[in-house]
Amino acid sequence: MALTIYSTLTNSKQEFIPQEAGKISMYVCGMTVYDYCHLGHARVLVAFDVITKYLRSSGFDVNYVRNITDIDDKIINRANENGEKFNALTERFIGHMHEDEKALGVARPDMEPRATNHIGDIIAMTEVLIEKGYAYACDNGDVYYRVAKFEGYGKLSNKNPDELLAGARIETGDIKEDPRDFALWKSAKADDVSWPSPWGPGRPGWHIECSAMTKCCVGDTFDIHGGGPDLPFPHHENEIAQSEAANDKEFARYWMHAGAVRVDGEKMSKSLGNFFTIREILDKYHREVVRYVLVRSHYRSAINYSEENLKTAKVELDRLYTGLRGYDDVEVLALDQLPQGNRYVKAFTEAMDDDFNTALAISVLFESVRELNSATANKAADASEQAQILKSLGSVLGLLAENVEDYMQAGLSDAGLSADAIEALIAERIQSKKDKNFQRADEIRDELKEQGVVLEDGAGGTTWRRD
Repeated sequence: MALTIYSTLTNSKQEFIPQEAGKISMYVCGMTVYDYCHLGHARVLVAFDVITKYLRSSGFDVNYVRNITDIDDKIINRANENGEKFNALTERFIGHMHEDEKALGVARPDMEPRATNHIGDIIAMTEVLIEKGYAYACDNGDVYYRVAKFEGYGKLSNKNPDELLAGARIETGDIKEDPRDFALWKSAKADDVSWPSPWGPGRPGWHIECSAMTKCCVGDTFDIHGGGPDLPFPHHENEIAQSEAANDKEFARYWMHAGAVRVDGEKMSKSLGNFFTIREILDKYHREVVRYVLVRSHYRSAINYSEENLKTAKVELDRLYTGLRGYDDVEVLALDQLPQGNRYVKAFTEAMDDDFNTALAISVLFESVRELNSATANKAADASEQAQILKSLGSVLGLLAENVEDYMQAGLSDAGLSADAIEALIAERIQSKKDKNFQRADEIRDELKEQGVVLEDGAGGTTWRRD
């Protein structure tokens, strides 16, 4: 089965054929860094991390680029509120973003361009657009893109330019030729953050930043452009208009957008009090449980975040980890190194080749763990190989990377009994059994259960996990 990708540009699944055989260039719109990353950011981070992991594990050479917007109205306003320089603010939150992605098991991109490092490229592209008649400079130093000039405007978001004009508001004193036109360069006001340009001091508009960075990092035409659910219009639509007008070439060949995150069925919003940062969630739940919630749904579907879903995810992930007890030492292999005739490898690959269907891929993991449990119970000769397949398939999704007991025993640093206290009570319970003091042994089990610790007695002794 060939790899197919649902492209937002065509609203259909297409067979994926990279420009260059065996190599993939992918650019994903990243964060605007003025605050902590939230759950919606986590969705995009994890979705494209899984996509990258799968492509690489399948043998592709992937150049994954994710940009940083480090100059923006929100950044300037927040820095002014804090009484600090804008770049001190952005540097701090870039550091926090890297901490959050590491905590979620998200690998860093190959390139992470920042808008402020590409001011010269932005100015150069703006000059080309002016020269070609796709942009115009105003007397006040602003530069705008001439939307009516670009024939294909609206092809990504399926918006009719005439309808956009009818719905556009014309502001008093607006210097634009057309209400639909958008800023490529914004003239500086007094004490604004600014850079010199042919039109006077100013700073770039948001959309032109990505057009300049894609050109530098992945070329005029590249394979995959990705981002969050709110980006097709206007951001990605404007990127297409800028880049294709400036470069006279097709921009991105496939467009991928992650689904939205809802909280208890409602849109995540600070005003509703249901807005969660990544670090707030990771203070309550193990990182793989959070990641599991994000990958068990197809990347294009909306995710409903709730306490109940997180608890269910913990139970399901526990089942996979329980099957791997005793197999911590098995080597994790890339997908293309696993036995291709194995039915689980084949089913997993087919699921992921179908537009990265992680929901179906996870169901394959549960089929695999059922067979592993049977093989372990019967001491089958191929049990270790089955464990290796399960763990290797899980790693493509960024799951099953922990030592089993470390995962099972993981809990909040300030929650319940410490691991040493639990081990001491288990030792006391073992001794109580030896002394035939079964009442005390039962009391210890009950005490631990009340503290959220589950004991599991087996042939190899007693193990425990946090519930």
